[in-house]
This record gives sequence, structure tokens and C-alpha cells, in this order.
Amino acid sequence: MKQLRQTITILALTLLSTLQSIGQQQFTDNPNIWQTRLHRQDGADIVFNTAVDNSRMVMHILNAGERLLVDDIRMEGDSVFIKMPFFDSEFKGVLQPSGEVKGLWIRHLADRDVSIPFTSIPGVKERFTQHLPAKGNVSGRWATYFTAPDGTDSSFAVGEFKQDGNHVTGTFLTPTGDYRFLEGILDGDTLKLSTFDGSHAYYFTARLTADNTLEQGVFYAGIGNGKEHWTARKDPKAALPDETKLATVKPGQAKLNFSFPDLDGKQVSINDDRFKNKVVVITLMGSWCPNCMDETGFLSGWYKQNRERGVEVIGLAYERTTDFERSKKALSGFLKRFDVDYPVLITGVTSADPKKGEKTLPQLTAIKGFPTTIFVDKKGLVREVHTGFSGPGTGEHYEHFKQEYNQLIDKLLKE
Repeated sequence: MKQLRQTITILALTLLSTLQSIGQQQFTDNPNIWQTRLHRQDGADIVFNTAVDNSRMVMHILNAGERLLVDDIRMEGDSVFIKMPFFDSEFKGVLQPSGEVKGLWIRHLADRDVSIPFTSIPGVKERFTQHLPAKGNVSGRWATYFTAPDGTDSSFAVGEFKQDGNHVTGTFLTPTGDYRFLEGILDGDTLKLSTFDGSHAYYFTARLTADNTLEQGVFYAGIGNGKEHWTARKDPKAALPDETKLATVKPGQAKLNFSFPDLDGKQVSINDDRFKNKVVVITLMGSWCPNCMDETGFLSGWYKQNRERGVEVIGLAYERTTDFERSKKALSGFLKRFDVDYPVLITGVTSADPKKGEKTLPQLTAIKGFPTTIFVDKKGLVREVHTGFSGPGTGEHYEHFKQEYNQLIDKLLKE
């Protein structure tokens, strides 16, 4: 343990300037930049960077403009144990003579644990090695098509990227949410982007052609050998389906009727006096869902600022297990991190259940994705159902969402 602390402290002192050089806000104490590589079996490492504040025993995962705080770090001898704040995953590693840390990233799923080897290398601020100057520029909006390796399934997304020199940031927008903060480079004509947040562990690569297309794309997803092929063409008019049309209220069934237990086991109903004659925002979410993390971060602060105006928020959690105690455990840390004051109820139905909508909210045509947000007026009638969430990784789309959200709430409150 002493050896590990000395190693980190020395590196932190020598690498103080590296955090400044990548444009992030400097820690008040000595930071230490590491590159971490998740080693997939197919050799396509998923790469991300972290900054360690040794004096406080915390680290931040760095993805483009995001700094994700991780503050549950424990050391025993030469072993390091890092528990992610969300998504029930953790790192278990051992300090090597070289100064690297090697071990496993472990995800605790509903029915089993899965893992992938990792290596963390101190002092490496780069995400990907730049071999050639960038040949072109990927800044802009891209109509993107993802296809399963066997060609049996495909989906549409809109890629939005910004390039500064060889450095690229951006995300993919989909009908049910975004891929959050992607960061990487254009190495010659090869685009490389990655992200990691404890759930998303993604690596995208593709070749930029002279006619503004991205071809030979491969999307590597997480633990195992999950991957898809993708292509894209630059299209400033690329657009997604209307998020308010993916799930709707069935004719004549605009009044919801549900009751589920909160984390203390107390039944809470939409018909309780607390919600009568108020505008109510209902979010369908789960502690496993990165886009739900972004929405919860927004809603928690927004609710604190607006609750006195006659607005309530209810979270309906669809976890990966039907077991109440396991769901409660998964949700507790998630909600604590965002200091959530509004009630979050455990539906007891999993997110993977094909009948989840029928079992919990039969008034809706379907639940197409998480999060889904339902807006209820003062009369208790559903006025809008919004599938997906454009989080802070989407830049102007996030700002546009907040503007439309507040306009809708203002309208409902005035009625």
C-alpha cells in the first residue's frame, strides 16, 4: 500500500501539466492522468482516460467534456478496488512493478457476473496514438446506419461530431437516447472514438473517404465480442423520428392509474393527494441506464428549483431483476449520487420484459425505450409522452430539450 501511494504521488507531481494540456479544469491538488484499456477478446481495446486526485483518493473518468466522479476507492497492499458510482460495476486490480495496474473490470448483472481484463497505464494522457495527420474533417451531421454482423438487424442514428485539428468529440443521437460523450481522433483517414462510464464501454472506428462518407465502420460494444458494422454520410438535414410519436396514450385512456412501492416499501399512487391538481412529470427509468443517469441529473436539480410552483416528479424504476431488495440496492446509490428528492418507485417489472408496458402502464401503446417521460396536466390527463433523452453530451440538443421542457411545464401550469 505504501509503495502504491508513493508511486501515485510521484507521478501526480510530475504530471500536473498534462491535465491542463487537454483543456480540463485543474484539480486543486496534484492530478495524475492514466490511460485505461479494456482488452476485448477480438483485440479491439476500448480506451479511456482518468485523472486521479491522490490526496482525496478519488478519480474522474474523462470523456470529452464530462468528468465523472468516482469516489469509492480502496487499497489493500498492492491491490486496488474501485467501485463505480452507477451501473453496479467495479475494477479489481494489482499494481505491477512497471507502475501499471492490471486486473478485471466486473459487471454485476441480474443473473451473473461478467468481466474483461484491463490495464491502466500511468502518465499517458492520450486516448489514441496519432500516427498520421488528419486527412479531412468529420465536423458536422451524419446520417448513420448500424447493421448486425449477420445483416439481420439495422438501425438509424444521427452522428454529430466536432473536429479541432486531429481531436474529435461528439455523439450519436438515436430515437431512444444518445451515446453520451465520445472522444477520439482522426488518424489519417481513420476515425477512432470511445467512451466509458461504467455501463457504456464503446469503441467506434471507420474510414473517412474523399466524398464525405464514413465506411468500413465497426462499433465495438463492451464485454465480450458484441459489435456492429456502420456507415455514414454527411447530411446536415439528417433527422430522427418525432420522439413524441414513438409511444402514445391509447384513445380514451389519458388518465393513468398506478401504485408501486418506494424504496422504503411504502405504496405510492398517482391518485394520492400529493399529486392532485398539480402538473406531474413521470419518468420511466432504471439504475442500469446511462441516459437515465443524465435525465436524473437534470430532473433532480430542476425539481428542487420548481417544486413550489405546483409540480411533482415521480420515477418509475424498471430494474434488471424482479427482486425488490436487489432493485433497492441498485437504485439507492444511484439516487443518492444525484440527491433525488422526488419519489422513485420500484415497479417489480424488468426493463427486458416484453410486456412491461402492459403490466405497469396499460394506458400507453408501448414503452419504446428508457428513459421515457410522461407529462400529466392538473386534471390528471396525459398531455405528452416523450421517448428518449438528449443529454449533455449532445450539446445544443440538450439546451433545446431544456427549453422545450420548460415551455411545456409553463404551459401546463398556466392552464
